[in-house]
Amino acid sequence: MTTETAESVEAAGIAPAADPGFLQRHGARIEYIVIPGAALVGALAVFGGFVALYGKNPLDLYFYMYYGAFGTAFSWQNTLTRAAPLILTALCTALPAQLGMVIIGGEGALLIGALSATAAALALQGAAPTVVQIAMVIAGMIGGGLWITLSGGLRQYRGVNETISSLLLVYIALAVLNHLVEGPMRDPASLNKPSTREIGAANMIGTIPGTDVHWGLAFGLVAAVAAYILIYHTTFGFAARVAGGNIRAAKIVGLSVGKLILTVCFLAGSCAGLAGMIEVAAVQGRTNANLAAGYGFTGILVAFLARQNPLAIIPVAILLGGISASGGLLQRRLGLPDASVLVLQGIIFVFVLASDALYGRIGFLKGKS
Repeated sequence: MTTETAESVEAAGIAPAADPGFLQRHGARIEYIVIPGAALVGALAVFGGFVALYGKNPLDLYFYMYYGAFGTAFSWQNTLTRAAPLILTALCTALPAQLGMVIIGGEGALLIGALSATAAALALQGAAPTVVQIAMVIAGMIGGGLWITLSGGLRQYRGVNETISSLLLVYIALAVLNHLVEGPMRDPASLNKPSTREIGAANMIGTIPGTDVHWGLAFGLVAAVAAYILIYHTTFGFAARVAGGNIRAAKIVGLSVGKLILTVCFLAGSCAGLAGMIEVAAVQGRTNANLAAGYGFTGILVAFLARQNPLAIIPVAILLGGISASGGLLQRRLGLPDASVLVLQGIIFVFVLASDALYGRIGFLKGKS
């Protein structure tokens, strides 16, 4: 093509999407948006079909889902409050994924983090609130970090599949929580619903000024940005991605793969442990069975829908938090069970997993006709 022809093409205002070179350069990035988006739309359509069989109008379903998630200031605040732990538990899956590991034990790390944070707060009764809160953050992160490090250690030194071990550790964490809450850490005053003693109103984390959203959202945002910088803008993150791409090549060039696995697992578990600490210090005020609310499992879906990208986790967590927040409105207005949003989450997860086969196979996104 001559210079004059190229100039005439530019003058004609041809869209970048019509330029094969543009698609070749950016097709992979476009896929990361288009394919998960299509999976989400497909899941909503299937869920709407189920609701239609139930005798309800799917359009009413979509309206009330939107209204319950983003329609009012109260809805937004409820959505953001639910998104905070989802960001952190999603990071528990997304960070090990850089090493090619599939960790799905964020729920267990959250519970252990909550127990550790509560124990720290109860041990420091009488100390300044700032001291107690810092101790809770440290204890929660260490507890959750060590819990996920168990899965990394089992894989590195015993060859145990980390997906299976991290899932089984969730049930062990739940058993530990029930044992401690109903035994050594139980508040004698909690008769019908066993729980620990309260950490104290002074030690609770407040809300962001002008809102009813607690500071856990800020913690989640900072953690997501920090994780992105760590993975994509540091030598440590580059080493982790190299090991995730080809572990044999990583060993040949001298990378300490074992140390990378344990470190990344600890950081991942720390994020989920911090989510547990926030649920105690900002919502519950104590540790009880309500902490097992499924945030860790929903975080897996958030991480997969975001393609394990720490920054993409933020909007996806807000979206999934909104879907969760709309459950009560669906129950009141349409008579659907409150747990129906869990069915939708399951459908989304199936669609996301099925759509994984489409990456790199869409011709027009590779500049091919």
